[in-house]
Amino acid sequence: MAMQTNHDAVLRLAGVARQLPSGGRLLSILDGIDLEVRRGEFVAVLGPSGSGKSTLLALMAGLDRPSAGEVWLGGERIDRLSEDRLALLRRHTVGFVFQSFQLLANLTARENVLLPMELLGWSDAPRRADELLAAVGLAERGHHYPSQLSGGEQQRVALARAFAPRPKLLLADEPTGNLDGATGRRVLEVLAALRAEEAATLVLVTHDPAVAALADRRIHLVDGRIAHEEAA
Repeated sequence: MAMQTNHDAVLRLAGVARQLPSGGRLLSILDGIDLEVRRGEFVAVLGPSGSGKSTLLALMAGLDRPSAGEVWLGGERIDRLSEDRLALLRRHTVGFVFQSFQLLANLTARENVLLPMELLGWSDAPRRADELLAAVGLAERGHHYPSQLSGGEQQRVALARAFAPRPKLLLADEPTGNLDGATGRRVLEVLAALRAEEAATLVLVTHDPAVAALADRRIHLVDGRIAHEEAA
């Protein structure tokens, strides 16, 4: 059956599958994923290890390509784009927050936040970088390098960087997975505040039911398929 399209959808996956060669055979990571994410929605993706959560997020960001099916981002089918066109679209449209922070070690916190805006040629990049660092509680730490920051501080810098170019879609892969409970809650509070202020669409992968409970909708993956969905 054809999937009905919601014209308010920021992201749409139709019949998406991902297979990888393994030991002379094909290993199915995702199989038949149909999913739409609406503008301004917060969707949490849950499931056991190996269920395909991170692969799904990578496909949404155009960091990986499906073996079958279609991935649409902002009205454009991204699974067929050239690498150059895809990189340009991603730079304008997608923010990504990694579990391992992925800050550039040779840049200060402020320079890490500035970078995506400088790549876009934004004239107000310095002002916005300062505003975002203040919003995540790090106004006085912008001149520090990642190695001089705690894990929680690094993740807050990563949040500021992800939000910097005002992406239509923010993707977060276990953003509190490497943090202790108290620090993780602080990061989530910052993430929720930034999302509300920026009116961003958020898809977040998590193992934590308390984190997922904050979402508008919860998608449960099992063995590469959507087992069920829950609305808030």
